[in-house]
Amino acid sequence: MRSVIIVHPRFEVVWPWAADRFHQLFLAQGTVEFIRLPADEAGTLGQLVSDPGSVARLVSLSVDVTADCLRAFTGLKEAVFLTGPYGDSLPEEQTKMLKDAGVRLYGHGSEGFWGQSVSEFALALTLCGLRRIPQTHHEIIANLQPWDYDPPGGVRYPPVRGHQFGDDPNFTSGTVEGKRIRIVGAGNIASRYASFVHMLGADVAAWDPFATEPSFHRTGARKEWHLDRLVRDAEIFAPMVPLTPKTRGLVTAELIHALPKGCLVVLATRADICDMQAVRERVLKDEISLAADVFDIEPLPLDDELLGRHNVVHTPHNAGRTKQSNERWAEMLFDQFLPQ
Repeated sequence: MRSVIIVHPRFEVVWPWAADRFHQLFLAQGTVEFIRLPADEAGTLGQLVSDPGSVARLVSLSVDVTADCLRAFTGLKEAVFLTGPYGDSLPEEQTKMLKDAGVRLYGHGSEGFWGQSVSEFALALTLCGLRRIPQTHHEIIANLQPWDYDPPGGVRYPPVRGHQFGDDPNFTSGTVEGKRIRIVGAGNIASRYASFVHMLGADVAAWDPFATEPSFHRTGARKEWHLDRLVRDAEIFAPMVPLTPKTRGLVTAELIHALPKGCLVVLATRADICDMQAVRERVLKDEISLAADVFDIEPLPLDDELLGRHNVVHTPHNAGRTKQSNERWAEMLFDQFLPQ
């Protein structure tokens, strides 16, 4: 049974370790042809794979495909076809043609491949937002003042400083333990994040009308039935659903303004599930703090008002892309192929 993996560099710019992981997995079952194309390659799949009629298993990653190409793969039994790096699939008529020929076509049923990477990053953002780790790191590069733990003007009450204290008590700070963490979503990312913060001792509640009961129970999150109630007592608020036409703007300005003063907002999936104008307004007024890997404008202009603020932790959309998420991307597709 002949197996072929063919990958264009435009795919590997986005998923640099995925094709190699596919190669390893197929090799463990036997012989596989691995074709890594040059950057200037403009040929189609049928031109680039020799003797296409003998191929039984095929993985084609961002390679140009035509209907005539597909007709040449007369022996094809199982295949992955991605025409673009973000899961773009074949046109409907080509998909139908292959299915009518009895070809098993595999694709991702979820974004679980980066669930662990994003949720761990979100936990890191939460810790950094609570403890001002990035701000303090930056401050001590050029200034010794952070090392001076004595409060300015002497001891005051309530206390404003103390030995080894770098948090900002005007915003949610300190430990995850005991915090009221409120999450929008209970899917691949949100459920993992919920389990992490629950393990650390947080009081966790989540809203997701599409998730089943086990999604809440196994993560230690209480199911909240009403989104407007979710925000009322949030000390940490984490909206974590995919961006779709239905979820765009799901967290309205009214909900953002209902967040208690001092709340830490954690954004690790897509910013536009929130009314970002309302988020910006409250952050700039020092009413809430923000720990964000995603924004309404990307890249953030260097003069953006969110950059460098004392109440903002920011990273450049890094959460999902680890070597492990690349490998998991390939593994979740490979697992669908029939055992050899």
